[in-house]
Amino acid sequence: MHDVPFWLWIVFVVIVVVSLAIDLFAHRSAHVIDFREAAAWSAGWIGLAIVFGGVVFLVVGTDAGVEYTTAWLLEKSLSVDNLFVFALIFSYFQVPRAYQHRVLFLGVLGALVFRGLFLAAGVAVVSRFTAVLYVFAAILFWSTYKILKGEEESFDPGKSIAVRLLRKVVPVRDEYAGPHFFVKEAGKRVATPLLAVVAAIEAADLVFAVDSVPAVLAVSSDVFIVYTSNAFAILGLRALYFMLAGLLDRFHYLSVGLALILGFIGVKLVLQATHETVSTAVPEIPSLVSLAVIVVVLAVSITVSVLRPPAEQDKNA
Repeated sequence: MHDVPFWLWIVFVVIVVVSLAIDLFAHRSAHVIDFREAAAWSAGWIGLAIVFGGVVFLVVGTDAGVEYTTAWLLEKSLSVDNLFVFALIFSYFQVPRAYQHRVLFLGVLGALVFRGLFLAAGVAVVSRFTAVLYVFAAILFWSTYKILKGEEESFDPGKSIAVRLLRKVVPVRDEYAGPHFFVKEAGKRVATPLLAVVAAIEAADLVFAVDSVPAVLAVSSDVFIVYTSNAFAILGLRALYFMLAGLLDRFHYLSVGLALILGFIGVKLVLQATHETVSTAVPEIPSLVSLAVIVVVLAVSITVSVLRPPAEQDKNA
């Protein structure tokens, strides 16, 4: 655990609240977000995460700074899978492009809360039962296997538990009603499909937390590091989605890269658990090495994707 001053927690909370307020104000009216606007917002979120990382380096120390950077980059890379699911959900529910940011904004708020709870629980469990790291490693190895074998579990937005529960709690109409989540019909309050989309987004994040939480806990067991890195990665998801919405299929080797990263993090967890529970003679993988591996794997997978486009694109070129 790092010695994090309380005022830095306050600074983090203020940054997140102010950033979300600015984002909400800037998008108070529903509109289609084009590539240029999305790129500007994405650059802003990335810049904010990097500046905060610099503060962590200066205030908490080099080790904490490296862990934060590694965890943030890891979460940022794993979040690419979320973008594919966002696209699937929007397509399934036929969400008008002008309302997609509103949905993702609420999805981010929910993700910040749920990830905070999961990460806090994960840190508490790991601090008491170090052997649970073997379980986390097994989860990551299984995810690696499924990705490499092309056996990733498909996500059906309409059949997600959250959407089914929502339909049992409140009637959901078939048509959208602008940016509204509820309308009145025959004197009764009913939900619009937009609320079902939010429920599907939240359900998807819970699914991805299964990989995300064990992965980031392999980098650090400090609550401040794991949560702030997760938060800044999540905050930039919306802008990243709108920037890459039409380009996701081009990065077809990125899934392989993510599988390799998950496998590497799994090995790191095994070594870490063995070092702490069996023998200190077992080496651990330093965070700086983890950071280097993540950067190299991402760079190679993106470069290869660009240089060797999918067969269909190659024929159409």
